[in-house]
Amino acid sequence: MRVDAPSEPSPPSAPPPPTPVVNGRRQLLAASAGNLAEWYDWLAYAYLSAYFADQIFPPGGDPVVLALSAFVVFAVGFAARPVGGLLIGVLADRHGRRTAMATTITLMGCGQLAMALLPTYEQIGMASPVLLVVIRLAQGLSVGGESTVSAVFVVESAPATRRGLYSSIAYVSGNLGQLLASGVAALLTWQLTAGQMHAWGWRLAFGLGAVACLTGLWVRHGTQETYHPGTERTARPRPFDFLRTNPREAALIVGMTLGATVTFYTWTTFLPTYARLVVGFDPGSALTVSTIALAFFTALQPLAGRLSDRVGRKPLLITFGSGFTVLTVPLLGLLRDSFWSLLLISCAGMVLLTGYTAVSGAVMVELFPASVRTAGIGLPYAVTVAAFGGTAPYLATSLIARGQADRFGWYVSGLTLVSTLVYVGMRETKGVPLR
Repeated sequence: MRVDAPSEPSPPSAPPPPTPVVNGRRQLLAASAGNLAEWYDWLAYAYLSAYFADQIFPPGGDPVVLALSAFVVFAVGFAARPVGGLLIGVLADRHGRRTAMATTITLMGCGQLAMALLPTYEQIGMASPVLLVVIRLAQGLSVGGESTVSAVFVVESAPATRRGLYSSIAYVSGNLGQLLASGVAALLTWQLTAGQMHAWGWRLAFGLGAVACLTGLWVRHGTQETYHPGTERTARPRPFDFLRTNPREAALIVGMTLGATVTFYTWTTFLPTYARLVVGFDPGSALTVSTIALAFFTALQPLAGRLSDRVGRKPLLITFGSGFTVLTVPLLGLLRDSFWSLLLISCAGMVLLTGYTAVSGAVMVELFPASVRTAGIGLPYAVTVAAFGGTAPYLATSLIARGQADRFGWYVSGLTLVSTLVYVGMRETKGVPLR
């Protein structure tokens, strides 16, 4: 048996940094549970706005005016997303991803509880819509950080050859949250009368959201940190360091997101309302179509993510961008007061949109070094989403009110054309080691 000779004691040294990830499946579960709760809460507002708008805003407005009021507040929530993307991003880059994820889901849960208990205009007057704006601002801070930090956490947890798959699963959880929001809204409309929905039924969905956030917070407890700031040369990055060190990558985030965010919110959130306002589609049937299309969309994500691990990210991004550039106007022009018409248009858009959603998280993470990764993605991404995604429902509703609904399709096509040019010009990131 070999016996090592004694050696002189060495001076004490700092312990080695903890190994980042050992259980990718647990990491995925933790990120996904919280992401699902976050996106359910964020998008329940859009699906239920038709029912609570007349309770919160001054009475007497016609449906288009009430829809405009509700979507103005929806856009206001987006205005807070850049601040959340920056603050939560810096928190994640300074103190780790776990701390940031616990913060986002706690903030969103408080907002959902406040929505469930929000007094009506009849009870407290103009204070009701003012409180609604405050709630949406808080939720905007939360989701502005959550959308980035959870994606970073998941991709950092992935094996190098499966980042596309892990990135797509992160989007699956967001889609499931949206699917749950759509499904709950549809279920409530089936089980309750229109009067009950307007009076109190919408509150049940927000109360469920608060419970979902509490559950997500519990699931996230005990996950393993993927980034330890003390191991980086820049241990405490300043809020805008990424603009100094990685300005080109920040600009790429904006270009990548420009067309994607407006198509995402048009197809996954606003299309039921668009169908109701343009062709008089029944709201309950529109929500049913949306639920079916979202389930189809969710099933596509891991298939496309795995494909990107084989063929690269760029082919999928270019397919998404060029498809919407050419087909947005024709697809919206085919819309009729028919269940199958709306379902076909919804699913066609979902197929194209998958080319972006399944790979975007992996691409963004692969662009940045770890010390500024979350803030470097979070602020440019959230600014672009706020400017173009959050305003899309309001812009479309405004054009419909002026009898110019067809112009919205051209607006979407123009933005996706810009993003397509970015995809063509950017480098392939598949297989690039994370910095």
